[in-house]
Formats: sequence, structure tokens, C-alpha cells
Amino acid sequence: MTTKAKTARALIEGRAALVVIDIQKSTFIDDSTVRSIDNMPGYKDRMIAARDLVDAAHETDVPVIFIQEVHRPDLIDFGRELDGDEDIHCLEGDPRTEVAKEEMGYRKGDYVIPKRRYSAFFGTDLEILLRGLKVDTLILCGGLTDVCVHYTFVDGHQSDYFCRVVEDCVGGSSLDAHDAALRAMEYLQTGAVQDRATMIRAMSAQKTTA
Repeated sequence: MTTKAKTARALIEGRAALVVIDIQKSTFIDDSTVRSIDNMPGYKDRMIAARDLVDAAHETDVPVIFIQEVHRPDLIDFGRELDGDEDIHCLEGDPRTEVAKEEMGYRKGDYVIPKRRYSAFFGTDLEILLRGLKVDTLILCGGLTDVCVHYTFVDGHQSDYFCRVVEDCVGGSSLDAHDAALRAMEYLQTGAVQDRATMIRAMSAQKTTA
């Protein structure tokens, strides 16, 4: 067991951005018993809860960045993504692939970044946008906890961002996978896993002291 002393970090260091990962129309319009990607029980409710974070970000002038997984209809950009449990999903032109703007309270001035792979950093201009916004802390919500949220967290961590994941506003492919991913992210940054109410208070406090 490590005995290294840790430097206490604020929940929000510097400027924050809310990164809403893959909350797309499929969550709200696809009630199929068999889905292309497994979701843990209560998944939809967790995505709905993320609206509270979006509203709080708008109220506190925290930039909101919506990440959209999208693939070409000829499947050319899936790579190894279909080698595991996932079936074909998030195709261009499918209404289910669109960002859930109405449900999430999208506003003019919010950002949308499409991605072809799991991490929101991989092959996108997210890094350029974050640098332009002078962001230090990433607040992550959305899905899947164990895949796109986790991989985005890791890339953010390796790019020296402070990363926070809102545990009641993310959902995994299963409850076990969700819990394991949260533990893995907490391992990388102590205090990374927070709840919705705590992060909303932190955003409000930052605006008050700005």
C-alpha cells in the first residue's frame, strides 16, 4: 500500500468544461429489448440526470461540449470496434445517432465534436478546442462509463487535465463494468469520482469567486 502524501486538489482547478459523452437520440427513442450495445439497468435515467449538469454549466458560464459517436454507413471507420460485444451502431443518417439536443438542453454556443472511436480525443479536434477555451478541468458525463467515458478520461489524464467523472450521470455496459471503470479512474486521480450535486455546487462556487 502506498504511503505517498498526496497534494489536495480542488474539484475544479482553473477553468472547467463539461464534456457530455455520447448522449444521443438512441437513448430516448430506441426501446428495443435487444440493443447493439448493452446498457446497465437505469442507464436512461442516468443520461436524463446529466441534463442537470448541462443546465448548471449554462448558468455558471462553463463551456459545454457534446461528443457524438458517428460512423460512416459503409462501416469503413469501425476498425476493430466490432470485434468485441458491440454490434453496428451510430451510423450517419440514422436519427438515433443525432445528439440529444432537446433532451439535454443544448444552447447556441455549445460545441459538438464528432468522433469515430471511443476516446473523444482520438482523431478529433477536442484538444484544439480545450486549449482555445483555456480549460484545465474536464467534467465528464454520459456513456459508456467503461468505454468512451473511461477512454476519454485516460486521454485527458495523460494530457495533464484534471478529470472529474460524475458517477450518477454516467452509465456502463453493465453494473460491474461501470463500478470497475469508476475505480480505475479514481485510481488515476484521487477525488475524480464525484456526484452530481457536488459538481453543481463546485461550478456555482467557482462562478461566485470568479
